[in-house]
Amino acid sequence: MNVPKNLFYTKEHEWIKIEANKGIVGITEHAQHALGDITFVELPKPEREVNQFDKIATIESVKAVSDVFSPVSGKITKLNDTLANSPEQINQDCYSSGWLFELEIKDVTEKDNLMDAEKYTEFLKTQEE
Repeated sequence: MNVPKNLFYTKEHEWIKIEANKGIVGITEHAQHALGDITFVELPKPEREVNQFDKIATIESVKAVSDVFSPVSGKITKLNDTLANSPEQINQDCYSSGWLFELEIKDVTEKDNLMDAEKYTEFLKTQEE
């Protein structure tokens, strides 16, 4: 399972790449694999203010509908609009072209409530059946 070391992770399988007060968010390889072929993505509205762990988006696949939660508090500044016509990008490359949205982080210390790559890898072992 690919777990990039430069990201932070949630227990709901979202990732965030933090650069200063900006965060880019997506779902993990584990999440996209569990969902199967992704068919639709409902992204948050630009400029929306969110709190850490708020439900913020929805991903639909051939298997299920899954909520996406914001890893940190902040304001949505950018969406990956290409997902509207090509949601399969999440399956193809969830850590690059399959990112979901970007936000301006309100409190960067909230990353302390997230897992680094090592802790997330350990967490995944507890999720296996």
